[in-house]
Amino acid sequence: MKNHRIALVPGDGIGTEVLPAARRVLDRVAPRHGIGLAYDSFDWSCERYLAEGAMMPADGLDTLRAYDAILLGAVGYPGVPDHVSLWGLLIPIRRTFQQYVNLRPIRVFDGVPSPLRDAAAGAVDFAIVRENVEGEYSEIGGRLNRGLPEEMAVQEAVFTRKGVDRVVDYAFGLAASRRGVLTSATKSNGIVHTMPFWDERVAELAARHPGVRWDQEHIDALAAKLVLAPDRFDVVVASNLFGDILSDLAAALAGSIGIAPAANLNPEGAFPSMFEPVHGSAPDIAGRGIANPLGAIWSAAMMLEHLGHAEAADRITGAIAAVLAETRVRTPDLGGTATTDEFTEALLAFL
Repeated sequence: MKNHRIALVPGDGIGTEVLPAARRVLDRVAPRHGIGLAYDSFDWSCERYLAEGAMMPADGLDTLRAYDAILLGAVGYPGVPDHVSLWGLLIPIRRTFQQYVNLRPIRVFDGVPSPLRDAAAGAVDFAIVRENVEGEYSEIGGRLNRGLPEEMAVQEAVFTRKGVDRVVDYAFGLAASRRGVLTSATKSNGIVHTMPFWDERVAELAARHPGVRWDQEHIDALAAKLVLAPDRFDVVVASNLFGDILSDLAAALAGSIGIAPAANLNPEGAFPSMFEPVHGSAPDIAGRGIANPLGAIWSAAMMLEHLGHAEAADRITGAIAAVLAETRVRTPDLGGTATTDEFTEALLAFL
C-alpha cells in the first residue's frame, strides 16, 4: 500500500462543508487502489485571525512542509479584508513551496448546461495554466502621500526568465499530452516591457516542443474567443493576473464556478502541492448545508493524480460525470434542491 500524509485546511465559510465531502470520497476510493491516506486538520482561517491576529501560526509553513499534499477548502470571510486573508495564508503557501503552476481544468459535463448555447458536453475540454508566484501579483511597490491630492500608488510586476520558462515549459508539456495545441495569453501591444518578454520566452521554448501547435492572443481578444468558441482551446498559458481572470471566466462558461477545481503545483515534488475548489468561501450560503461539493471532490481527484494515482483519480472524475449525466440530483447552484450531503451520497453510490 502506498501511504500519503494529507494536510486538511478547511478554512472559511463553505470550505468547512465541502472538504468533509471530498474526504468521504477519498476514503471510499483510496483503499480500493491500495492507497493509504492519513489526515491532519488545521483550523487556519479568518476566524483564527480575528481571535489570534494571524491566519496561521508562525511555524505553519514548517508544519506543512512534512506533508505530501495540502487539501484546502476556502479562504476569506466578511470582517477580514481579502488582502489580509490571502496574503496571510494562500500566497505564503504558494510561494514558500514554489507552487508555480496553477492548473485549472475546464470541462462542460453532460447534465450541466453551459450559459453558452453552443458549448456542448464533450466538446469543451481545456486547461488553463496560470503562473502562480510572480508576475503582476508581486509585493514590490507602495503608497506615497496618503490622503493628499498628490497621493500615489505604485505596483510593480515581476517577470523572471526562470519564472516564465518553467510555467510555459510545463504548459507545452501538458499540451503535448493532450491535443497538442497551446495558446499564450499576452498584451504586448499595450504593456511594453513584461509582455514582449513573455512572448519572446514562449517563442523560444516552443522550439523544444515541435509536436505542439501554438499561437498567442491578446488577453482582451482571448476573453472574447473563450466565450465565442470555447471548443477551439486545449491548453491556455497565462501570467498570474491574466490566468486568474481567464480561469474564473472559463469556469462560469462550463456551467458553474461551484464545480471548478484548482491545483497549485510544485511539479518537481520538492515541496507539497495544494489543491482547492475555485468557488471561495461563499458566506451568503455558509452554514446552510447546500454548498456544491464537486469543486472540492474534483480537486481531491487532482491531488490523487499528482500523487501518482491516475486510475483512482479517473474513478472519481468518472463518478462526477456519471452523477451529473444519469441523475437529477443537483445542489441549488445547479438548479436543484439537494443538500451537500445528499449530493455527496449520490456520487458515492456511483463509486
